[in-house]
Amino acid sequence: MKLAQHYNRVNLVTSLIVLGLTGVIYYAFIHFILSKQLDKDLLIEEDEIREYVQTYGKLPLPGDFRDQKVHYIIVPAGRPHERRFEDVEYRNDKEDEIEPGRSLETVIKVGDKFYEVTISKSKVESEDLIRVIFLITLLVTAVLLISLIVINRFVLGRLWKPFHSTLNEMKAFNLADMRELSPAQTHIDEFRELNTAAATMASRVKEDYKELKSFTDNASHEMMTPLAVINSKLDTLLQTESFSDKQGVVIEDIYIAVGRLSRLNQSLLLLARMENSLIDDFGEIELYSQLEQKIRQFQELIELNGLTVTFAGEVKSIRASKYLLDILLNNLIGNAIRHNHPGGTVMIGLNNGGLAITNTGSSQGLDPSIIFKRFSKADTSEGMGLGLALSRQIAVYHGYALEYRFQDEKHVFSISF
Repeated sequence: MKLAQHYNRVNLVTSLIVLGLTGVIYYAFIHFILSKQLDKDLLIEEDEIREYVQTYGKLPLPGDFRDQKVHYIIVPAGRPHERRFEDVEYRNDKEDEIEPGRSLETVIKVGDKFYEVTISKSKVESEDLIRVIFLITLLVTAVLLISLIVINRFVLGRLWKPFHSTLNEMKAFNLADMRELSPAQTHIDEFRELNTAAATMASRVKEDYKELKSFTDNASHEMMTPLAVINSKLDTLLQTESFSDKQGVVIEDIYIAVGRLSRLNQSLLLLARMENSLIDDFGEIELYSQLEQKIRQFQELIELNGLTVTFAGEVKSIRASKYLLDILLNNLIGNAIRHNHPGGTVMIGLNNGGLAITNTGSSQGLDPSIIFKRFSKADTSEGMGLGLALSRQIAVYHGYALEYRFQDEKHVFSISF
């Protein structure tokens, strides 16, 4: 969930809870105030009746008005004289309806008799007023919530725009190019600090990358001469001396180690050349014939392992470096043959969308998250762990996508053009 969505959700839920609680309290408070005001009106009516009794020595006539009724009942002399308010049902004879009402019951002495006086008033106007106030409050609350949502959606979206700009710059950041980060200008201090920190980090990483790449390039170049000297001395040694079987084994091991070191050096040099965009022998290449030629080159190894190779596809021309494409096909087809089991199969399919190389082999699939990393290899592999990393780099250099999947007990490497 995005931060703005999470903030909007929390803000909306909090606003609804707070406004709901305050609305209930506000409604109860208004209801209480209007009830007290109605009680005051009833007390005024009681005072008027008492003044009338003191003036004329008798009760006024019972009243039955639209919103008020007065009734008298003779009560025993010993009855407690207490005033009581309560909510009652008020009958509106004119409208022939039962309405909410409020009544006051009190006792008044007239001569030597006691009368229970009941004064009732309709609360319908007060209820209508409360209802109108509640609807107005509800409308104001709805307008407030809608305003908050709109403000959060547009104003916060604009406020977070520099952050998203910086984030997109960091996503597009690539060590191989020399482009500097160019986040959007902003007047918000936190975003300015973020931009400064991101630019500083990118600059430091680039410097470290330059130093590491320079070291790798220089080391690879410097190793070429000693390796050539070692090979030359070994050749001279073999031509001038006769050796025992034990000495021959030692020299063979030296040859193998030097060969591995030489291939490692060549792979590192090739990676460095691609990272610096120093390979530009691009041209139109007919891929179908290249694959046929590559299968013929591996024919002896295919027959030695008793493999069955099937190739099906259509004529496809691509623009690529012939040198790099040859290395890519060597790695993928060579791996499919070397990491197969005797009597296994290799299937090569070519269409307009891409190339797929499928082979039998280990019953366990490889981890797609690490097989294309440098120096990552299986325990049973005799390679240096650079072949697939180099293949992925060649594919990226051409703008292709190289992917791996384990499907139907087979290993599948596919290139999407």
